[in-house]
Formats: sequence, C-alpha cells, structure tokens
Amino acid sequence: MPASLKNQLVVAISSRALFDFEEENRLFEGGDAAAYMQLQLERVDVPAKPGVAFSLIRKLLAFNEPGHQRVEVVVLSRNDPVSGMRVFRSTTAHDISVQRGVFTQGRDPFGYLRPLGAQLFLSANEADVRQALALGFPAARVATEATRAPGSHPHEVRIAFDGDAVLFADEAERIYQEQGLEAFQSYEKMNAAQPLPAGPFKPLLAALNRLQRAGNQAMALRTALVTARSAPAHERAIRTLMHWGVSVDEAMFLGGLAKGEFLREFEPDFFFDDQAGHIQQAARHVPSGHVAFGITNVAPATPAKDDLVGNDAQQDQMHER
Repeated sequence: MPASLKNQLVVAISSRALFDFEEENRLFEGGDAAAYMQLQLERVDVPAKPGVAFSLIRKLLAFNEPGHQRVEVVVLSRNDPVSGMRVFRSTTAHDISVQRGVFTQGRDPFGYLRPLGAQLFLSANEADVRQALALGFPAARVATEATRAPGSHPHEVRIAFDGDAVLFADEAERIYQEQGLEAFQSYEKMNAAQPLPAGPFKPLLAALNRLQRAGNQAMALRTALVTARSAPAHERAIRTLMHWGVSVDEAMFLGGLAKGEFLREFEPDFFFDDQAGHIQQAARHVPSGHVAFGITNVAPATPAKDDLVGNDAQQDQMHER
C-alpha cells in the first residue's frame, strides 16, 4: 500500500525559505545557473545556515512522535536535483527530519501542492506564492531579510496572523478602500453578527487547531490574531472565529498602532500579513511572510520600497492589517 499524508499537517517549503541560500541565489538571479549548480555541488558537505522559516519548521516537526506522524514537511523547490542533495544534507546536519522533496530545476513547482495536499506553502518566490494562492492554498512569500526567531520558547510553536485578507477575506478592506475608515467601522458594526467570508489562511488555522487538540508532551502551540481593528469592528472578527469553530490564543486589536513591537513581545516563529509595507516593518522584529491576496495586492503595483518605508505609520493607522 502506498504511503499517505492523510490527517497530517503538510507544509511545503522552498529551499530559500528553509535555509539561507542568499549568496548562492545571487548567482542564479544573475543568470548563471551553471555556476549556481557548481557552487552548490562544491558546498554539498557544508551545512547551510538556517533561513527565516527554519524555526517554524523545526518546531512543527517536533510534534511528531513514534507512531504518531502529525506533521510532514516537503521541500518544494525550483532548485535542480543536484542542489537538492545539499538541502537534504543540511536538514540532516541540523537534525530535522525532512524526507520528501520535489526539485523542478527552474520550472513552476506550485502544481505539486495539490497531490501533496499542502496546508501551507512558504517560498521566497512571489510569483509562485501568488499562483498557489490562486489555486486555493495558504501561501506566503518569506521575507528573506527578516529577523530570525530568538529561540526564547523552545517547546512552543508561536504563529501570528493578520485578519482581513489573511484569516478572513478582503470584504472589509474593500469597504475601507472604496468608502473610508468611518464607513468601514459602521459596516462592521452593522454586520457584527454576520460571519466574514473565509480568507486564504483559514485552512491553516483550522489545521493548527487540530494539531493543538492532538496533544504532545514535548511541544505546545500558541496562535495570535494581530490586527489594526479596534472596537466596534473587533466583534465581527471574534464572532467569525466562533462561527468557524476555531480559535486563537491571543487577539490584539491595535486600533492602528504599529504591530512590530507587539510582535516582538509575542515572539512568533512566523507572522503572516497581506500588506507588503507591514511585512517590511514586522520583519525588523520577527520572521515574516507576505500573503499576496486581496484588493491591496491587485495592480497597480505595490509602492516603491522608499514609499513603503515612508508610509508605514500612515498605513498602520488606516488599514486593518
């Protein structure tokens, strides 16, 4: 009988999200694929340094026990198979159990999410993330420059989510964009008892809830909703989670305050948000990933980097992110 990943939390992750391959990647992006492959082969016995999502993956895998395989991590990478040898040797060197991988040598890898039944896809490639989201899979572009997790909670996985366009659909954000903040607050108050439509990361939160209920003597899991919503708009978010039968352990309704310092106190192993500017700010404090979903990620293009830096405070104040 063939192996099965049924009833497991399946995470697909690119090699650059799991390990720090930024030096090698500069060769690849420079158009010299052969030199990239040669460098990876030369370094095949040199363990790569942990990447932004490494802490998240290591802790999730710690939920597995003999006879109870609860989490499966699969490397899903545009790397070539030769470079894939270094990826697997690096997982062995860092003592994390990753046994499966798909290496497509530059071709689109996201199609393999369906046979894997993945409930999360982490990649440094924005195009792949957008395609995965379009196919209905929770996915985020890892901010490779982000601060690594501090290691303060070795026996607890901590994951933080934005609300609208991440856990929830972008219905509320569309009201804000079209009619402004006052209309948004009024609309949310009027519809407080009406559950929000599901966003792309609802399936992941549900899977994490199941992992919490399964229990593990060595590991715990803590989730947080970190949102710029404030009263009265907070109520609809809470009621939506209740309607879905899922929960978060902490909820921060920040009313426009910048999220970075709150995230630094929570110390997540990963934070998901749909606003590129907010991810840029959060990445200074915690591992972060951009969820390219919803009205704020539709053309025209995201503002230039300098504009994002200059407008962080304004965006945090005005948007539910």
